[in-house]
Amino acid sequence: MTKIIFFGNGPLADTAKSLIEQHPDFQIIFHAKTKQDLEKVKTLKASDPAIFGILASFGVLIKTDVLDLFEPYGILNIHPSLLPVYRGASPIESAILNGDQDFSVSIMKLVKAMDAGPIYYQETLTSDQFSPQPSKSEIYTKLSTHATNWLLSHLDNLPTPIPQDDQSATYTTKFDTSMSTLDPQKTASNLLNQIRAFQGFPKSKLMLGNQECIILEAHLDTNSPEDQHAKIKVVCKDQNLIIDRLQPAGRKPMDATSFYNGYLKK
Repeated sequence: MTKIIFFGNGPLADTAKSLIEQHPDFQIIFHAKTKQDLEKVKTLKASDPAIFGILASFGVLIKTDVLDLFEPYGILNIHPSLLPVYRGASPIESAILNGDQDFSVSIMKLVKAMDAGPIYYQETLTSDQFSPQPSKSEIYTKLSTHATNWLLSHLDNLPTPIPQDDQSATYTTKFDTSMSTLDPQKTASNLLNQIRAFQGFPKSKLMLGNQECIILEAHLDTNSPEDQHAKIKVVCKDQNLIIDRLQPAGRKPMDATSFYNGYLKK
């Protein structure tokens, strides 16, 4: 039985942790979620040097005193991008905002510098492996599944990791609520990508009538008979964006027709 200390929070971590727990040959002996948990990590690793470390979206700086305990393989970090592209805290969101259709995942050795460690494994999933306009949740789940399955198959015989090209690195930024408002002066595709990227946080908001609404789902106007009769259309720089599902402030989510009938219909 291979023992693992798991570091992580959020959807990427949830999928990875679940897959590890289901495998009969691996056991998670501790799940580190916070900075305070690192003291227990040091105690466990010192008592059993054979323990592996796997990390997915931990969100806490791990210092050298912990990193050194996991040599020579290091803590194995699942990062959802084709490193060195999209280093940082929001790789999937940034890829969606940029209009990417393919999404990638890397497994690297965690080092002190952000997402700069050598690469054990990388894979790109092409657009035909996702639903049309996939949600963040779908992207997180599929990338984490591919990476974790690779780890479980190779943990007992890891390849030599390959250094990253730091000169080719790009970086993401953290999002905040100041970025939530949708701007119809942008293209409809830009707004649709923002709605998808900001699902959950920081959310995408728009004033409709006198109601501030979180926009949950939308699609580009195709001028089909159905779209011609859509109740809520946002006129953008190049074409219309049709709102499918939304949530008025202080209310439950609803479809666009229900919102129109309750708030906009005269």
